[in-house]
Amino acid sequence: MKKTNVSVITLAIFMTTFMAGIEGTIVSTAMPTIVSDLNGLEIMNWVVSIFLLMTAVSTPLYGKLADSIGRKPVFLFGIAIFVIGSSLCGLSQNMVELIIFRVIQGLGSGAIQPVAITIIADLYKLEKRAKMLGLNSGFWGVASVIAPLLGGFIVQHLSWHWVFYINVPIGIIAFLLVVFYLCEPEHHNKSRLDLSGTCWLIVFLLSLMIFLQELGSNLNPLIMVALFILIICSIFFFFKVEKKATDPIMPLSMLKNKEFTIINLITLLISGVVIGFEFYIPTWMQGINGTNASLAGFAVTPSSLMWIVGSFLIGWMLAKWGIKVTYDYMLFLLILTDIVLLIVPIYTPFWVFCIVAGFNGIAFGAITTASQVRSQVLVGKDEIGVATSFNTLMKYLGQTMMVSIYGITFNTIISRELIKHPNLSQSMMNKIVSSEKALTLPQQLVPQLRNVLFSGLRRVYVVSLIVIILSLVMNQFYKNKKIK
Repeated sequence: MKKTNVSVITLAIFMTTFMAGIEGTIVSTAMPTIVSDLNGLEIMNWVVSIFLLMTAVSTPLYGKLADSIGRKPVFLFGIAIFVIGSSLCGLSQNMVELIIFRVIQGLGSGAIQPVAITIIADLYKLEKRAKMLGLNSGFWGVASVIAPLLGGFIVQHLSWHWVFYINVPIGIIAFLLVVFYLCEPEHHNKSRLDLSGTCWLIVFLLSLMIFLQELGSNLNPLIMVALFILIICSIFFFFKVEKKATDPIMPLSMLKNKEFTIINLITLLISGVVIGFEFYIPTWMQGINGTNASLAGFAVTPSSLMWIVGSFLIGWMLAKWGIKVTYDYMLFLLILTDIVLLIVPIYTPFWVFCIVAGFNGIAFGAITTASQVRSQVLVGKDEIGVATSFNTLMKYLGQTMMVSIYGITFNTIISRELIKHPNLSQSMMNKIVSSEKALTLPQQLVPQLRNVLFSGLRRVYVVSLIVIILSLVMNQFYKNKKIK
């Protein structure tokens, strides 16, 4: 039997990691231009939230499929779907099309990262595996740093459509490398997939997201009541199905451990804070500071760099303080940086946001890594993979839910402020968030438009502050135990 070319497949994995990693930040960088071009400020958060939701709900299913039918077919399927979705996103002519095509892209994303990590575990023995996983994470970090520069360059010199097209050649090359150089034995694992649990989870998440999204709109009250009933029923049936499932998509037994449950709930909340910071700061830079697209994305770059530092220091922190005290310090740091965003004046220098981003990155990196490590330590060896998947699921769910909540808050404040200014319109707001399109607006109206935008953005970070404080309170409900 032909053997796997380990070096080539490792390269293919790093390429897919880079492709998936660059997607989040580069889209945030290009979002002001996309919104301005497609006139979709009210629903722009759906571009991110629907992608995260599809990634979240599909990740556990792909993990089980990889065990049942093999890593290679699932990995190839994920890459192919991601590339197809990226191509369609680039062809979008309106905001609704873009959101629909992001569904496809998200379904591909759900397979790429978890299956890639599983393949690394197959290829490398334990003593070398940690190094390769570290390198794989490094590619994600590099992608996060490069994305703002690349996104800004593409928006200024090409077109925002190329933000999505850039994934196509990378994906095709990685796909071909996996086809020809990855060889694996046939899998005969006949474990049943938890399709019922997965379906009820998807119904719950979709109904919850639509409910949150439309909470601040004028949607028919009967529809809202129906959505609320669907949320309650779907979560009830989900828990009922999971209790009986032989191989549940979300093992409920782990939730009996109070520390495990609280740490993962904090992960859910703080992951939402991360997306709020990285998604809205580029809008602040372009819409209020008038910064060009290339530079606007760099306001969050220090967060990506210092994230790596926070991840590196977390081993020392946990050994010295334990998980609870470490979380207290990091959450308090996030409270301070969020307060800075709330008290700065409307015209604040660029470097202030870079400093805030740097401190945020340390806290985000430390909390995220600590939650992964602690989740694995709190379960038995045979549940480490499931615990890691659950932790990843909480991260994506938190981002999905909080993007919707931020969107409601932002749109409500913008609508309320526009009523106070009859001379302003929603179409003007769509233009002010792009530094380039803002030049086409009547210049005497620009200060008023920026004040409206400023009000919406500040309220977003009020929500973030509440979420961080809630996380800090939750962190007090378990005993602090140090780990080696």
